[in-house]
Amino acid sequence: MKILGLLRHAKSEWDDVGKRDFDRGLNHRGRKGARLIGRHIADHGTDWETVLASPAERVRRTLEAALPQAEPVFDKRLYLAEGETILDVVREHGGSAQSVLVAGHNPGLQETLFALVPPSAEDRLFDEAATKYPTATFAVFELDIDDWADLRPDCGRLVHFTRPRDLDPALGPES
Repeated sequence: MKILGLLRHAKSEWDDVGKRDFDRGLNHRGRKGARLIGRHIADHGTDWETVLASPAERVRRTLEAALPQAEPVFDKRLYLAEGETILDVVREHGGSAQSVLVAGHNPGLQETLFALVPPSAEDRLFDEAATKYPTATFAVFELDIDDWADLRPDCGRLVHFTRPRDLDPALGPES
């Protein structure tokens, strides 16, 4: 069995409309959400042996705030990647790690959720994640594989799903 984590970047800044999407950092709410989800990830107890990440500025800043000790492998293919690309990158970089955390963007992270969980494993937790995968959300899957090269659709079960608003209601949807 392998463990895969998915972390969506925290809420990004939109103040400078002249800035490229790739270069946007985090706003105040995003920095707070990233720190909070980082504490939650640490408390979750999984030792993330490999961290793969989009090189976008908002992902870099999320990881700096959430997992400051992490040494991510930045892969440009993860920038706005579709689900299948995310799976390809994990297959390529998973190596001998038991646990891999991917930090990136939606809708690709949510597409990965849909790809990994077979209909027979859909439950209340899956329904929450399928409805919306907000910024700074953290999900964990147990995968029925022994090698990352075997990563395929329908091999997983969602075992953990936490949004910042689950930890602090003030970080819920803005009105």
